[in-house]
Amino acid sequence: MKSPLDRRQFLGVAAAAAGSGVPSSVNLQGRTNGRPALLGGQPVRSQAFPSWPDFASPEEKALLRTLKSGKWFRGEGKEVEVFERAYAEATGARFCLATANGTSALLTSLHALDLQPGDEVILPPYTFVATLNVVLLNYALPIFVDTDPDTFQIDAKKVDSAITSRTKVLLPVHIGGSAADMDTLMAISRNRGIPLLEDACQAHFGEWKGRKLGTLGVLGCFSFQASKNLNSGEGGAILTAREDLLEKCYAFHNNSRGRKPASFDARYIGLGANLRMTEFQGALLQAQMQRLEEQSRIRERNAAALTRMLDEIDGLVPARMYPGCTRNAYHLFMARYKKEAFSGLPRGGFLKALRAEGIPCSGGYAPLNKEPYIKQLLSGRGYRQIYPARLLDQWEERTACPVNDKLCEEGVWFTQNMFLGTNEDMEQIVAAVQKIRRYAEDLKASNS
Repeated sequence: MKSPLDRRQFLGVAAAAAGSGVPSSVNLQGRTNGRPALLGGQPVRSQAFPSWPDFASPEEKALLRTLKSGKWFRGEGKEVEVFERAYAEATGARFCLATANGTSALLTSLHALDLQPGDEVILPPYTFVATLNVVLLNYALPIFVDTDPDTFQIDAKKVDSAITSRTKVLLPVHIGGSAADMDTLMAISRNRGIPLLEDACQAHFGEWKGRKLGTLGVLGCFSFQASKNLNSGEGGAILTAREDLLEKCYAFHNNSRGRKPASFDARYIGLGANLRMTEFQGALLQAQMQRLEEQSRIRERNAAALTRMLDEIDGLVPARMYPGCTRNAYHLFMARYKKEAFSGLPRGGFLKALRAEGIPCSGGYAPLNKEPYIKQLLSGRGYRQIYPARLLDQWEERTACPVNDKLCEEGVWFTQNMFLGTNEDMEQIVAAVQKIRRYAEDLKASNS
């Protein structure tokens, strides 16, 4: 049976969903009577889920406006600056700096925090590889802290014991758009004097106790890559309340030139790169932002309905939110697959059967701390020159994450665009799950 805690997290939003016509008890018997599509039956769903990206005349006008202006890069036009002001206002941030992508936002932020070779960065193993790569590009040592399986987030209770004299940055990730345990993490940051950098690349308009994610740490990073809830194909942003960090970020992302030069000056401030956002991206994001709040509400409503319906059956356990997470961005809807409730049908067989029913899905991330290229880098000349051999030799044991290993074997993902439709779409997901569960023995036998 499901934990009562999981159900309580969604009582408020579930009530709202009930008011919009979602049945209080899931009754999809008519849709689940047939055999699974993999066994010759008709799929539950034949139509596509809402497509992504969503665009219309505002996006077309924004791009044509920029094209006809002839001012296509930052420094000539004003589109990026307009977007920065709008995003800062929408998130309640003091400053926003747009970048070429989310990875460059993270890389720029780590430079502003003076991350150096020999330093350590604490991060979760359940995240996109960019969170790790920006650490390795600085020849810093990634220290993975295990996952809280109920939320899919970094287990904040295990962070303090992972800190050493080398720890330079805490880098939690708001995976899927839900918040990490920010009260615990911010307390550690304060008590230890270690800056907290939020990877909010999947968390547009997510909130912790009413504050937008990305505004609670000293810096917060976002991605506007093609799959993201706010989308310009590629793009990123950094939020901060500190003007000194804004200046450092601006100079680094602008090939070492500061934000407010008096005139052209051939001198440079320091290390830097060209990580600027184009005027086309800035214009496109202005148009896309007009849709974000309404889309966020639709995702929340549908995710609440799906959570409540799955809560009434065993076998697919939705990720819960921490009590402080007052808004989930739902870039991903994440759940844990319990094969014992499906007659031992392996997760791969479940995902294959679900897709055959017309429900797109994936298994999510693999254990990032076990990627072979990390050990190759740590055994290479660069790291061996910087770190004591004993420290590197102990790294694998020190960063073992057994809970995350199991989670990666159970994860099931549905993407954000699937939640831009109707309650009926959510019912069809549940109908497909119920059908697969009913015929799990036959599906297991067909895969053997």
